[in-house]
Formats: sequence, structure tokens, C-alpha cells
Amino acid sequence: MSAVRVRFAPSPTGFLHIGGSRTALFNWIFAQSQKGKFILRIEDTDALRSKKEYVDEILQSLDWLGFHWDEIYYQSERYAIYKEYADKLLKSGRAYLADKLAVQPAEVPAAVPAAGAAGRAVILKIEPRTIAVEDLIRGRIEFDTSVIKDQVLIKSDGTPTYNFACVVDDALMGITHVIRGDDHISNTPKQVIMYEALGLAMPAFAHLPLILAKEGGRLSKRKGATAISEFRSMGYLSKALVNFLLLLGWSPGENREIIEPHEAVKLFDIRHINKTAAVLDLDKLNWINNQYLKAEDPEKLVDEVLPLLEARGLIDKKTVDRGYVRSIVCLLQARLTTLNDFPERADFFFMKEPAMDPKAREKFLTADLSKEFSEFARRLSALERFDIVSIEEAFRQLAAELKLEAKALIHPVRVALTGKTVGPGLFEVIYYLGKERSIERLMKQVKTGG
Repeated sequence: MSAVRVRFAPSPTGFLHIGGSRTALFNWIFAQSQKGKFILRIEDTDALRSKKEYVDEILQSLDWLGFHWDEIYYQSERYAIYKEYADKLLKSGRAYLADKLAVQPAEVPAAVPAAGAAGRAVILKIEPRTIAVEDLIRGRIEFDTSVIKDQVLIKSDGTPTYNFACVVDDALMGITHVIRGDDHISNTPKQVIMYEALGLAMPAFAHLPLILAKEGGRLSKRKGATAISEFRSMGYLSKALVNFLLLLGWSPGENREIIEPHEAVKLFDIRHINKTAAVLDLDKLNWINNQYLKAEDPEKLVDEVLPLLEARGLIDKKTVDRGYVRSIVCLLQARLTTLNDFPERADFFFMKEPAMDPKAREKFLTADLSKEFSEFARRLSALERFDIVSIEEAFRQLAAELKLEAKALIHPVRVALTGKTVGPGLFEVIYYLGKERSIERLMKQVKTGG
């Protein structure tokens, strides 16, 4: 058996979305599991809609996800090849020229050979028959070609059609397995006919199930079709997103839901991909991302959050104490859903004064707690060992002496120090804020009558 070669072939008429990235993942992981090659082919024959910004985003997103390609091709550089193979079909009598064709002309680069000079298109004859394909996921699929009209190979503007360019490229690039979404099933019989007409080796086919929106229906801009670059900017980890994509149609078994790519490669079997549609559940993605954040090396997370803190004006990366940021990361990372939660939840550690939530102030700082705050500040000041245990002992001793339940004082103190009603443990907050800042914030509330 020849070495496995698969391809991912995005069209740069838009950004890379969930559906395309899952297709890329299953191609990449299959190649990895078979010690094969992962080919990237940019299908940019639509000169009007293809844009460099989309190409750049696709390449950057694939790289961020870790789907590193072995070879890359651009269809816009291969027009002469498509004309050559169309000419072979014309000479063999399998194809014919059409003088008039209802195909909208595209804006074609000057380098495109005039395959359809004088407005003539190349058309493949389709004979009525039954075609059977053994799909690696779906099993045997049969097609009746009598319902398929003759197929355009080269349009009258000289550009190749999707199916023809796809067949020629897959054959010349030695693609052994075509793994793609099941929205391409209808293209399969047309491509089989083209392979046979050209006498080219045919790959195996595997069609992935649809991805449906959680609320029902196919993905759309309103229903979860978010660009991978947007997921990245929202603070998701690439490993978590890949894990999520894997579960959209495949399972490692034993009810496992957390599995990193290198582990999945060892277990992956394309025949075990589900036949039924997968559902895009972003709540599941949030849970998975939290699991990865909890397990991530804090040093790596520091690298991720420093730009976010700087963008919020909370730090200067050149002068910030990286060790301090790492401490706050360790304190909060188990509570984060995305990286973007960090500056939101940790801002009070980096501000001179906390941003006070008006609702939190209204709920917990309207009563006169001057005596309690002053006394707690005094006791913090008197601590010889300023550590979490000592802070907690001082606090609980004060609450006991005042005959208060701890929570009656914990919530007001938390709001005074952080401006928020929720966060990490109060005594950890005080420790990482430090003695001076904690006392200063408590006494500010005393002075303002909080």
C-alpha cells in the first residue's frame, strides 16, 4: 500500500470556521496516525471572492491549532495543468466544446491560459449508469448518473470548475484518502466519472457528518459558525479547541472527554467516526477549556495573560513583576473559563484602587462598618508573619470577639478590597494584595463611611 497522503482544501473566500477546522483536524490526525503526509491546498480559483486576508487567516489558524502541513499548493498557479487534462479529454472524445454556456464570467488573472478562448467551455459527457462507492465512514453509497447532467470542466472564461480541479489535483498530488464533509457527497459520483475518464488512480472517500447548531439546524453566522481566529481572540486555548473538535464526530472511548492530540493519534481509527450529525455545544467547549486552563503550566499562562493585562492598561510588560503575575495566575486559573476572564477577575490586584461594582457597594457597604474595618486593619498591621494562615486567624478571632458570623464580615471586606462580590478566597486575596494595600483599602472605606 502506498504511503497515506491526505489534503485539506479550503477556499479563501472567508475565514476558517468550525466545520472547516474539524475537516482539517480529521485529515491531519489520520495522516499522523498512519505516518502519512498532510497536504494543504488553497482553492483560490474564484478570483473575485478569494482574498489574501482570508488566506493569511486560514494559515495562521491552522498553525495555531497545530495542524502543520507537509506541502502547500495554490490552485491559481495551476491553470495550465487543468487545461492540459481538459485537452486530453477533448482528444479522447470524452469531452466536447460548448460555444455558449450560462456561466457567469469571473475576473481571471492575466496569467490564466485561454482554455475557453472565444467563450468556449469544455464539457464532460455523462453516460447513464450506477456508481457505487465504499465510503470509509458511511459504507456503500450508490449513485444514479442518469440524473447528473454533462459536467463543465473548464468554464468559458478559462477557469476550471471545482470538481475538475479537485480531481486533477488529488490525482497529481497522490492523495490516497479524501476526507471531507458530507455536503460533498453529491460531488463524489461526478468526480468518480472524471477519474475514470482521465484514467487516474482514485482515492478512498470518507464523508464526515454534519455539525448542527445546538438550537437545531446547520451552522450559520447566527448559529455558531464562528471563525477560529475569533475563538482565539475570545481566550480559548488551542489544545482545548482541538479537543472539542475531536469530539464532534469521534470519541476516544471509556467516556473520556479530555484527550490531547498526541494521545488521540494513537487511538484514532477513521472507521469509528460517527455517522450521525454532531451538535456544536459551546457550553461543552467552555468546560473543556476550563479543564485545560486548570492543568496548564502557569508560566505558559503568564505569557498568554500579560498582553491581555497590558491591553487593559493594568500593567506595563516591560516593568511588571512576572513572578507576581504568576502568583495571581496560580490563584485564579482553576476558576477561569477563558483567558479573557483573567484581566476581568484579577484587575484589582494591579490597580491602585479597585473598580467598585455599584451593586456590590449597595449590598455590602451601606452599613457603618468603620469600627470593624479599623480593627481588622489594625490587626493586619500588627501581624509579624503576614501569611494566609495568620491572616485567617486574625480575621476569625476578630469575628468571634465581635460575636459576628464570619460571612457577615467576609463579604463587606471582600467588596472593600476588590470591588467585587466573588473571587478567590478572601485570605488569599489579602495575602497577594499585601499588607499595605489591604490596610489602605480598608481605611478608605472607613474614611468614606463605608
